[in-house]
Amino acid sequence: MTATGIFLLDANVFIESAKRYYAFDVVPSFWTTLVDHAQEGRVQSLDRVKDEIDRQKDELQRWSDENFKEFYQPSARQDVVTNLKDIVVWGHSSTHYRPAAKRQLAEAKRADGWLVAYAMAEPGVVVVTTELDDPSQRKKVPIPAICTAFGVPWIDPFNMLRQLGVAF
Repeated sequence: MTATGIFLLDANVFIESAKRYYAFDVVPSFWTTLVDHAQEGRVQSLDRVKDEIDRQKDELQRWSDENFKEFYQPSARQDVVTNLKDIVVWGHSSTHYRPAAKRQLAEAKRADGWLVAYAMAEPGVVVVTTELDDPSQRKKVPIPAICTAFGVPWIDPFNMLRQLGVAF
């Protein structure tokens, strides 16, 4: 599912970009572009994603602190918490996912459910993730599956860049 709007980045977008596609020393313009679009109000993330990045204690964590810190939105809003509860109930009622996947979805330290819950509360927000909507996945509840279940638009980082008109 794709849409234009405000792009809400999952931790894996930052982490995989830093480690694979857009390493800081290879494609520094990717990182500048993220900040530029964040300053324009087109790209943001959540405080829970920042927490995941902070656990890394690496170059990405330093970049985040120095360049992106103000673009992490707070997740502990009542409307977001209410939406998260609905997501957890949905996940736990599923017969498809394994018990460990259901427990993982409910863990407060994981940003996945929070991202979708935030997008549900903010019209025009599109979740950006490198995860795939894989119906055979049972060990984890993938973000695209949550988005689809709750009518939240999601997109991969490459299509986000296309929609932002970015070319390197």
